Amino acid sequence: MSAPAASPDTVIGLDIGTTSTIGIAVRMPGEIVHVASRPVSLSSPHPGWAEEDPAEWWTNSVAVLKEIVAALPGGGASLAGLCVTGMLPAVVLLDAAGNVLRPSIQQSDGRVGAEVEALKAELDEAAFLARAGNGVNQQLVAAKLRWIARHEADVFARIATVFGSYDYVNYRLTGRRAVEQNWALEAGFTDLSDNRIAADLVALAGIARDAVPDRTVTHELMGHVSAEAAAATGLPEGLPVFGGAADHIASALAAGIAAPGDVLLKFGGAGDIVVATAEATPDPRLYLDYHLVPGLYAPNGCMAASGSALNWLAGLIGAEDGDERPHVALDRLAASVPAGSDGVLCLPYFLGEKTPIHDPLARGTFTGLSLGHGKGHLWRALLEAVAYGFRHHLDVLVEMGHRPTRVFASDGGTRSRVWMQIVADVVGLPVRLLDNPHGSSVGAAWVAAIGSGLSSDWSGVSVLARHGDLIEPDPANRAVYDRGYARYRAAYEALKPVFAMD
Repeated sequence: MSAPAASPDTVIGLDIGTTSTIGIAVRMPGEIVHVASRPVSLSSPHPGWAEEDPAEWWTNSVAVLKEIVAALPGGGASLAGLCVTGMLPAVVLLDAAGNVLRPSIQQSDGRVGAEVEALKAELDEAAFLARAGNGVNQQLVAAKLRWIARHEADVFARIATVFGSYDYVNYRLTGRRAVEQNWALEAGFTDLSDNRIAADLVALAGIARDAVPDRTVTHELMGHVSAEAAAATGLPEGLPVFGGAADHIASALAAGIAAPGDVLLKFGGAGDIVVATAEATPDPRLYLDYHLVPGLYAPNGCMAASGSALNWLAGLIGAEDGDERPHVALDRLAASVPAGSDGVLCLPYFLGEKTPIHDPLARGTFTGLSLGHGKGHLWRALLEAVAYGFRHHLDVLVEMGHRPTRVFASDGGTRSRVWMQIVADVVGLPVRLLDNPHGSSVGAAWVAAIGSGLSSDWSGVSVLARHGDLIEPDPANRAVYDRGYARYRAAYEALKPVFAMD
């Protein structure tokens, strides 16, 4: 008599990121079995625009999932569930047949300045903030859809579904159209009083209520892998797929951000900062999301261009070692440049800026350049600029009553020790790195573990994202970076009128 088949004990977290698609397979209670990734192309055809191709996300997802299933000792039979995470609120538009109408408009896109101003003129901003949890800014999907209506009327007329990046991948996996709760919240469509999508808020976008699909909660079952998706990916048909998760909130879960004073800095294509609170605390300078742990909230901020700006600069200036990855070589050059980059200052607003200034007209700049500066100065100045941006957010959190006591850092940018030392020096606090840099996909995998019943402990995710090195700030650099931060804040205020002239 043959032995009974082992119970499924493995879950997958799939991250639809701005710069890469990453999948992680986790065998419970806490062993990472395999990691696979594929790069993503970000397009910026006009200043401030940020678009991606949803077809590339799906192609990447198929390749990543195939690789993972092939690497599992038990193959697809060992799988208990899957959860997809991703950036938000990217805007994906489908027609009635399920075809993608145009490239996604990314969360970092800054083309909607006129539409935001029109919304501000129509709405009571304070009342909207209190009701919807988020302010009137470029993040709102209504602003993006109004832009589509004005500039691409033929596309707008064919919209049957509006949802996000991981919602689209969930649709390709299951055939069901749904929106995850944090996409609906940051989109500006959710009424915080009852946590439901409100028809009048959707109407601000000029679309019918049924164009926004049903709302799902992160760890609840949203569907099962279809026969078509199973054939494409190697996943077993009928595999449970759970609601999905915003990437920065999934990273916060993976980092253990669930107590007052804990702060996560996420170094992905964008730069995210997340804290946990027991109550919703809307503030126009930041965003508000639901924490993945039921009953908690996650005030957060996002800088539009972090890793994506570094990728752009690396491609532009290259490195001196042709056979070496340009980021590594440029880090080495930056390490030889003193704190403050010998006076070179960068504003990292290459896609406009989201929080805390909410200025889609802002632009990236380098100032203080002379003929004596080189590639290392430019690279270090951009690393410092992102660190200054995080310090700006920490100042806002302190003003809101969320004083940081512990700072954690996750995702791909943490591989740069030069950058992490700069961040610790600029914010003036120790920065704890996570051993596993793939925070978003780790958090998503744990959602699948909770949803599938393999775990009931949200804090158990800590076994997958063990704390790594602690980067202590160098007191010798404090005064330099205090001056640099003051220059950073002053430079934006001085240039703001210039940005608005374009």
